[in-house]
Amino acid sequence: MQQMSKNKDIVKAINKNVRSSPRKINILLKNIRGKKADIVLRDLSFARQRIAKDIKKTVQSAIANAENNNQYDIDNLYIKEAYVGKSLVLKRFRARAKGRASGIKKPFSNLTIILSEKVTKGETHGTKS
Repeated sequence: MQQMSKNKDIVKAINKNVRSSPRKINILLKNIRGKKADIVLRDLSFARQRIAKDIKKTVQSAIANAENNNQYDIDNLYIKEAYVGKSLVLKRFRARAKGRASGIKKPFSNLTIILSEKVTKGETHGTKS
């Protein structure tokens, strides 16, 4: 078994069982990758899709994790990775003509947001001049 070293400069927030398909969520995630955290929150506030509210909540959770657990500066945070994966699928049916039925799939998703701190060139940690 291979042991992986813990990456200290990233902060993660995972939202499991989000009631939307991964395909719809990924459209919004494409727009936020690599952007600064405060700009992402602004963009998601004005997005028209319903699922933007859940994505915004997950980003806010990641920012809170960075601030409280790792003492990162909120102004330097950016979205390093944002991805979505499949979760469970509720299967329902709709009655059709002549006694038939057609299936309806109601997918759920797992949403992961990874933040990192962008350190400016003039800034060094732990040294005073």
